[in-house]
Amino acid sequence: MEVPCVRVEREDGERTRATLAEADLIDDDYEITVADGWLYVPVTDPDGVPDEYVLVERAVDERRTQTTPAELLEFEPSYERLGRAALLDEDDPDRARAIAEAILESDLPVETVLNKASKVKGETRVRDWELLAGAGTEVVHREYGCEFALDLAEVYFSPRLATERHRVAEQVRSEESRSSERARQGPGASAERAFDMFAGVGPFVIPFAKRGADCVGVDVNETAVEYLRENARRNDVADRVTAIRDDVREVASEYEDWADRLVMNLPHSADEFLASAVTIAGEDCTLHYYDIQHEDDPFGPGERAIREAAEPEYEVTVETRHTVRSYAPHELNVCLDVRLER
Repeated sequence: MEVPCVRVEREDGERTRATLAEADLIDDDYEITVADGWLYVPVTDPDGVPDEYVLVERAVDERRTQTTPAELLEFEPSYERLGRAALLDEDDPDRARAIAEAILESDLPVETVLNKASKVKGETRVRDWELLAGAGTEVVHREYGCEFALDLAEVYFSPRLATERHRVAEQVRSEESRSSERARQGPGASAERAFDMFAGVGPFVIPFAKRGADCVGVDVNETAVEYLRENARRNDVADRVTAIRDDVREVASEYEDWADRLVMNLPHSADEFLASAVTIAGEDCTLHYYDIQHEDDPFGPGERAIREAAEPEYEVTVETRHTVRSYAPHELNVCLDVRLER
């Protein structure tokens, strides 16, 4: 039968699907279909679809009922998906193996199952994993139109932060807006310059670059920096990405007054790097500062630390106080979007 669908070009399919899924608009009773170079995404409420998308009526197949791990186990297991890997956090080894077997027997597109074997540790924030199924700990993850290769045993990466990364990336001026600005301001206008002080494999840097920014990503983890370079190539933005293996405090002076946008996603200790952030910030810079604090005052400590580091050299304006997620009982992972104007 014909149902309302959003029609997009295939290369924009993942970004569109993710946007529609976040708005709870995808009709799960029908299959997403590819035909003649177009992707058709069935939607539940055509009136709720943003005007930027093309709506059509299209005959699509009803979705085949899939076997889930919960149906095989008769309880709802907890796991995260990262590419074609499932990530468990189970203390009981027998329960972990049972869940792994059910995941592999289900219709989930999963080849690897890993169980957390330690907490995040060390300067590079990696953890140990128990391999329950599959060939290893390297995965390829896709989010919002970007592709990331990474090795979970060697680098830090959280799939839970995909929506937050997208929220920030959407603030970067797109290719189109930069072209319009150059037309207004003349040939001197340049691309936005973005600096990630703890870049990892590039989950902020890569989408920034895809939106037209010139990016610098710094990390102390040599393996993460190697993946950052690979991911820049995978996403065709290598010409816009500079990857540096170092402590950002050692390279800040080389990028003095450089950045239009700064990311500080090191929640437990970002305040220790604010002096370097002030060095790197340009005349008018947006700072995305991540923190973990008690729910009674989740934003105050970060704001006070930023003001202490940046004032009076900069006028400090907190534009957004945003709760990313609950981190632990009575503790919140938050982000301050702060404008620094010299």
